[in-house]
Amino acid sequence: MSYNSEKLGAFIVPTGVGASIGGYAGDASVYARKFSKKSNLIVNPNVVNAGGFSGITENMLYTEGYTLDSFFKGEVNLIPSVDNKIGIIYDKAIPQDVLNIHLNTQNAVKTVYGTNIKSYTITDEEVGVEFYVTDEGISTGNIKNISTLEKACQNLLSEGCDAIAIVCLFNDAEEDNLEYSQGSGVDPVGGVEAVISHYISMKFKVPCAHSPAFVDYSIYPSLVNPKSASEYITPTFLPCILLGLSQAPKITTDLSEGINISDVDYLVMPYNSLGSTPVFEAEKRGIKTYAVVENKTVLDVTKDKLYNKSSIIEIATYDEILATL
Repeated sequence: MSYNSEKLGAFIVPTGVGASIGGYAGDASVYARKFSKKSNLIVNPNVVNAGGFSGITENMLYTEGYTLDSFFKGEVNLIPSVDNKIGIIYDKAIPQDVLNIHLNTQNAVKTVYGTNIKSYTITDEEVGVEFYVTDEGISTGNIKNISTLEKACQNLLSEGCDAIAIVCLFNDAEEDNLEYSQGSGVDPVGGVEAVISHYISMKFKVPCAHSPAFVDYSIYPSLVNPKSASEYITPTFLPCILLGLSQAPKITTDLSEGINISDVDYLVMPYNSLGSTPVFEAEKRGIKTYAVVENKTVLDVTKDKLYNKSSIIEIATYDEILATL
């Protein structure tokens, strides 16, 4: 299996489950970038998003989680793309000073990187995002007014945008973020961000990603764990999703074009987060899945918990996989 005679892998770290590598702020990027030197690489945004930074490389396919599931089920193909026309949705609840910072940020990304930001819009109504961490330690949340996001997205698509960035207002997460800042615990906002992007991906079949906006945009003055540091030195996390979306693959239901699940050579997952669609579908298709023991989550789905597991290989470290590619 290959795409254009080159090896193709998928490197996934689920969002909001406290992964010891990739559960923070772009801290899985260092490994993903090594893998991208060995093969083309499908990554979910959580792997490379890092606030004002991004771990994205030219041969990575930045693919949101709902689309990843559809791809692994063989429902859609991915068409490699560059210079996507990005539309940005801003939540009406964002105060003007916070919005100005984000507008300056999008203009800076456009100026420095040449990112094709075609248009932006503000929702007609407040989105109403709530986030929390469950008793099981999983980050999640609710969106009170998803329909206003739908309308804004439809308007941008009608203007010719083909990738969507979403920025919603979140309450300050500092009280819920103390462990996260020290390199432990779960990102309290990551789960609901995934809910937002999953919904838009499902509804419109376009690349999308979410970045939170906070009223307090002051730079955090205390030292934090290096794994979390990139999110504490910037007032906005918009740059990383714009850089990823600029080269996110387009999505097609025409299975005769683009990259198909049959082109994937291997999948890489954290050790105990194997209860997901990509893993189940990879097993059906005999795609080798590496479960990386050095990367653990709050979940408890290991190889021994699965009925079908012949294609799953438990391996100690990411570097050990790299040595075999």
